[in-house]
Amino acid sequence: MTDRQKDERVSDEELKQGGNLKKKVLSGLFWKALENGGVQLVQLLISLILARLLGPDRYGTISLLLVFIAIANVFIQTGFQTSLIQKQKTDELDYSSVFFLSLGTAAVLYGVIFLSAPAVGRFYRDPELGPMLRVLALMIFFGAVVSVQTAIVSKKMEFRKMCIASLLAACLSGAAGVAGAVGGLGTWALVVQQLSNQFLLMVFLWILVGWRPKAAFSVKRVESLFSYGWKLMCSSLIDTVYNNLYTMVIGKIYQKDVVGYYNRGNQFPQLIVNNLAASIQAVMLPAFAASQEDRERMKAMVRRSIVTSAFVVFPMMAGLIAVAKPLITVILTEAWLPCVPFLQIMCVAYAMWPIHVANLQAINAMGRSDIYLKLELVKKLLGLFVLAASVPLGIYAMVWMKAATDFIGTFINAYPNKKLLGYSFSEQWKDVFPSLVLSVIMGAIVYSLQWVISNNWILLAAQVAAGAAIYGGMAWMFKLESFRYLLETVKGLRFNGKK
Repeated sequence: MTDRQKDERVSDEELKQGGNLKKKVLSGLFWKALENGGVQLVQLLISLILARLLGPDRYGTISLLLVFIAIANVFIQTGFQTSLIQKQKTDELDYSSVFFLSLGTAAVLYGVIFLSAPAVGRFYRDPELGPMLRVLALMIFFGAVVSVQTAIVSKKMEFRKMCIASLLAACLSGAAGVAGAVGGLGTWALVVQQLSNQFLLMVFLWILVGWRPKAAFSVKRVESLFSYGWKLMCSSLIDTVYNNLYTMVIGKIYQKDVVGYYNRGNQFPQLIVNNLAASIQAVMLPAFAASQEDRERMKAMVRRSIVTSAFVVFPMMAGLIAVAKPLITVILTEAWLPCVPFLQIMCVAYAMWPIHVANLQAINAMGRSDIYLKLELVKKLLGLFVLAASVPLGIYAMVWMKAATDFIGTFINAYPNKKLLGYSFSEQWKDVFPSLVLSVIMGAIVYSLQWVISNNWILLAAQVAAGAAIYGGMAWMFKLESFRYLLETVKGLRFNGKK
């Protein structure tokens, strides 16, 4: 028996030993995927309607504003939330302490944004940005409440409640945004949509989760959680600033419609990755944390996460590259065709996310936030150097070099797990290589159909059908392990459902 066959056998045996944990993980993945998929599908449909009503420049404006909100939310929704999930035993004092600290932090951050909003408008040469940012920043208070509610849901793996709340909030806030756009609010319609979404999510979770803060606060509990969470918060801050830096730089150098094209191109691959890789990330952190003392079992779970998510993400990214032009033409009209190159480039970058996510979540679950922070510093210093070097080369060179940097990041993220788990980068790439090869072959065949079919509607339908048939057929023909595992998992879920 080869080493890889032994490793596959260990992986399956270790996962089977999980029993109840495996059931919770599968159930959590189902509800988290449904939440992300359902919410993002609703948001995508709403955004498509709004894109037709408002145009690229208005989307560029809201994209710039959301950068500042995303950075502010790091201080509230990252470090302590992850610390609550990672901590083995939590109680009401932990949750209440984080709740009140988060609200206090939100008040300070809102004050900073409120005072600096006019300067933001002057920097981007748009005085309308200031008032919009002041209103949109109210989201920070809602996010402070949601962060604790999300930690409780994740800790108990009750993702069904998050799914229901998120879907309701997305539908109602989307309707409010469309109504505002039809009513002539312009960019303010997007502000209404974003603000109402976070508010409604908070309200629905308040009802469904049922948790209420107690009149209690412990400095010792906060210090204990902070000792772990501050490194994650710093890592997330670096990551958020870096990821949004491209939007900020593009917004400063180019017109706002270019920002809109870039962000719209980024949205489509991000939709897929957030639904799959981010679902795995949200569910596997508590699962990894519960198994952090068992090195072999942890390795088996990390491997399963990487192999399965890569098997799904790779073909979707390759297929999206192939269908990009007819897809944009059909759903957004030719006015949005300049976003096609951005979409295709970002697909290359997002294809690596399964490896990123699984490795980093394993490091977090083992309590090694110090390693996580070091990795982020190395990757972002490299990214800043690449960004500075690429700015004079033009917008497309900037985005291509960002994709290349993300690829190099997979090597950096995987390096510590060779020592921590005995799962090296070469092993990881051997595991995902078959899915990558089949995805490239499928993408090339699907892309070639554009030279045969001229009608965009027929072309898009033919490409999607051909892509699914070709990839599924090759996976079955070559008996890919991930394909067999997914089939067995689906059969198991159906069997349990009938019982």
